Amino acid sequence: MSPFLFRRRRSADEQPVEEAGVESAAPPDVAPADAPASEAAPVDSTPPPSVMDAGTPDEEPPSTPSEEPIDASDSGEARVLGRMARLRGRLSGGLGRGVLGILGGASLTEADWEDAEALLLQADLGLDATQRILGSLRRAVRGHGDVRSALRALLLDELRTEAALDLDLTGEPSVIMVVGVNGTGKTTTCGKLATALHSMHLAVVLGAADTFRAAAAEQLATWGSRAGVPVVRGPERADPASVAYEAVQRGTADGADVVIIDTAGRLHTKVGLMDELGKVRRVVEKVRPVREVLLVLDATTGQNGLVQARVFGEAVAVTGVVLTKLDGTAKGGIVFAVQRELGVPVKFVGLGEGADDLAPFDPEVFVDALLG
Repeated sequence: MSPFLFRRRRSADEQPVEEAGVESAAPPDVAPADAPASEAAPVDSTPPPSVMDAGTPDEEPPSTPSEEPIDASDSGEARVLGRMARLRGRLSGGLGRGVLGILGGASLTEADWEDAEALLLQADLGLDATQRILGSLRRAVRGHGDVRSALRALLLDELRTEAALDLDLTGEPSVIMVVGVNGTGKTTTCGKLATALHSMHLAVVLGAADTFRAAAAEQLATWGSRAGVPVVRGPERADPASVAYEAVQRGTADGADVVIIDTAGRLHTKVGLMDELGKVRRVVEKVRPVREVLLVLDATTGQNGLVQARVFGEAVAVTGVVLTKLDGTAKGGIVFAVQRELGVPVKFVGLGEGADDLAPFDPEVFVDALLG
């Protein structure tokens, strides 16, 4: 896999962007979001019942970029390769080493196979994947095959997908919506992705459309300031679709390559979260098509992440998953469950809180790291 995060090409029917005369008014069905944030009314701190409670906190913990300076002279390729090396170091063979430790003996009992099954299930692979893998491993062992090689091939097969693992940045600008419940690291992911793309000499605009969480816009503004990326924001409680619309207009007028839109994870209104996300997409696509919808999942939530993925996928046609907190505390098996059961590729993994801790997902690197 190429160490780059994206592909950049124009489709045959795509026309060059006309930067002059961009309409600045919001569409009729969207409330304007031009009031300064400092004039926003105070937010009611009493949370309503959750729209979708999948075990994550109502507020996403504030996360600011690492204070380590980012050297703009570093090549994008070198930095991405560095992230992949950190991924290998953090996973460090836990899951695969445990299975190989059980099944590496000369004579295997049924109890050994049961222990291997329990280990795979505890690692969040899911029942179907576990049964497929162990069934094939039994045949490999009977044929005197190498267990490690067989397990590696089986894990890679579980991750095989026809979908592209890199970002589709073929628009001008290319619009990326980032969705997920609060607490998964959604806003942080927007900042890290903007940092990575900006370091590869792409012009990026951030849209702070999570207007229902008081700290979200400030958090995104901090990321934008550190990365040298403009942030379009409105007042608290502004219509998220309006903010997203204005961000895409700004990106179009400025000739940006990418517009990244942070969205709400839980709303403090009567409008359902999924309905609101659908509205954001429809309004944005009045200006430019949405090329990517990235769903951010907390890798430590395990199978609960599948529930979130299914619901978001039905609402906004998710194109890729970002797994955060894959820093040694997560078991790793959720990667297989998400990609196999939902048909949605994992595109990035979050390795920590630093500005440079977002790695492109490479199946071979990931499996080799699991096996140690």
